[in-house]
Formats: sequence, C-alpha cells, structure tokens
Amino acid sequence: MNKREFLKILGLSSLGYTAIPLNAFAVSKVLLPKPVREAMHYIHTARGIRCQICPNECDIKPGETGDCRTRIIKNDKLYTSAYGNPCVIHVDPIEKKPLNHFLPQSKAFSIATAGCNLACLNCQNWNISQKAPDETKNYHLPPADVIKQAQKYQCASIAYTYSEPIVYFEYTLDTAKIAKSQGIKNVFVSAGYINEKPLREISKYLDAANIDLKSFSDDIYARLNAGKLEPVLRTLKILKDEGVWLEITNLIVPTWTDDFKMIEKMCNWLKTNGFEHTPLHFSRFHPMYKLTKLPSTPVATLIKAREIALHAGLNYVYIGNVPGSTAQNTYCPSCKHLVIERKGYHIIQNNLKNGKCSNCGTKIAGVWI
Repeated sequence: MNKREFLKILGLSSLGYTAIPLNAFAVSKVLLPKPVREAMHYIHTARGIRCQICPNECDIKPGETGDCRTRIIKNDKLYTSAYGNPCVIHVDPIEKKPLNHFLPQSKAFSIATAGCNLACLNCQNWNISQKAPDETKNYHLPPADVIKQAQKYQCASIAYTYSEPIVYFEYTLDTAKIAKSQGIKNVFVSAGYINEKPLREISKYLDAANIDLKSFSDDIYARLNAGKLEPVLRTLKILKDEGVWLEITNLIVPTWTDDFKMIEKMCNWLKTNGFEHTPLHFSRFHPMYKLTKLPSTPVATLIKAREIALHAGLNYVYIGNVPGSTAQNTYCPSCKHLVIERKGYHIIQNNLKNGKCSNCGTKIAGVWI
C-alpha cells in the first residue's frame, strides 16, 4: 500500500488533515463583534464587569474587551463575541492534537475562533490567537451545525483547538453538550489557563484534553506567556479528578524552557502527583512570531528531556515535530515491546490487543477503539 492509498483510507490529505472547502459553509467577513450570547461566569464590581472564566479576571468597561479580545459589554451585561463564528475549520487526525492514546487513527472535527487569554511570544497560531473575532474571516457555524458537519465527515470527536477554547467557552460548552448527547467525543486542546468553576463545569462533557504545560517556572510563564504556573497545575489535577483522558505537551524553547533542572523538576512533580501514566509530549520549537531570531530546538535537547522524564518514572514520553524519530512510537512500559508505530500523524502498526501489550499483556493507559 502506498502513501496516497493509506491516506485515502484515513480520509486525510498529504498534509495530515482535510481542509473543508469554503463553500461548505456560509462565510462572511465580520466587521464588528456580534454578541449573540451572554457570557458565563462574570460579576459586577465597582471597577466594571469582572470576567471570571480565567485567572486574568479582567475588569471590563463599556467599549473595552478583556485580555482575550472576546468579551464585550452590552446593556450592562457581558457578552461573548466568539460564538458560532469559527475562523478555522479542519478535519484532523487525532494524533495532530497531539493525542497518542485516544482513539488512534480516528478523525477530529477541529474548530477555533479568534482570541486567546495568554500572549505567548512563540505562538504558532498568532494570526488568529492574537486577534479579535472582528479581525478574522469567519464561518457561520452554530453548535448544532458543528455536530452535523462532524457527522458528515465521519469524525469520532470534535476538537476545540488551534487558538484557545477557554476564550470561546460558551461556544465550546454548548457544542460539547450536543455532541455528547449524539455520541461524539469532545477534545479540549488548551493552555489550561482557566478557573476551577468553569473547568469543572465543562469537564463533565469532555472526553480528552491535551494541556500545554509551557514551563515549570512562574518567572518564565510571566515573561514568555503572560500567565502563571499554578493555575495550569491545578487544571491538570482537576482534569484527572474529573476522569478526562489527559495528555500533556511541553514545548522546549531554546534559552527559555530548555533548562534540564527545570524539566527534571516538572517531571518529578508529574510523577509525585500521579501522572506517571499520562503521556508527555516534548515538542520541538521552530522560530515563530516574536522569537524568530532563536534557533530550532536541538534534537539532542529533546532526547535528553525524554531521558529525564523516563528516569523520573513517566511511562509514555514522546518527542514531537521531529520527523522520523522513534520517540513518537508507543512502547510497553513493562517489556519495552513496540506497541504502536507512528510516522508523522499516521499509524504504521498497532500491536495493542484489547488495550494491552500483545507481547506481555500489560495494560497500556489510554482510550482505545
């Protein structure tokens, strides 16, 4: 079987995803934010309306937006301008999220609106995450239509991804509720910068999540991402507590997050807090956005980080964005047998048997078809 035939079976393009034709939806250029739904999780204060979706807890006044660019005031209420108007729609392999232990070889209907509650200097999707919904070309796709399109393209899941689903929380929640009722899985791809109450609310409808743990330093979170570490660690614990299948990504940025002592500290924290069976993806940085003068992450740095994680007792550690690396494969933590072989986003061989290693019978953590 050649590559083209293999991709055809998966329903994917050679790029690893299917970009849906524009004429499949009503497309328009949104000139002004159109608040079609009242926001959730906000209170009135003496300083204005305070959004309580995320730790930023922006105090917003009429004519302003929050840090995420999607919260606006109308008639003394807070509204979201990111609802039913995604600027990106793709059909992706689930491995692209990345999720290596969740319904392998299945397709995810991926959507994103403009906006983000962080401001990462290295953002690879800055052209949508660092813009407001009135600055992007958007599709008209309300929640019920998302479900119809996911079914049309035979997607096992809907992925809220690419920018930051926390800033289109209401859209994600309403869509996820319908999806769950229709037997479609919900996947949350996020930086995890969210308050506990809304996170627990949406977790009831989530099946899997990949959380970007950007570093293990408050100082770096502040300077590189405009955030804090503790809320993200809390998110990891809550998702685990709520029974959401979880995988973690750590992008290693040269001169920023390539400190091996910090990586060791992070891995030890994960092991101590019960995440030894949670897949950890070390991802390679490429010059992007405001860090274009930095080099790409040396492969040797990624290999060393993986060794540190395995030594700390983490069972499933991957290297991403390095084509041809055997560290994208899944190995049995007991007998080291090759369980799943991957090439890019594609599965070359799957040696799982009822969710267990076919060689020694050890259960491999994950959600398997």
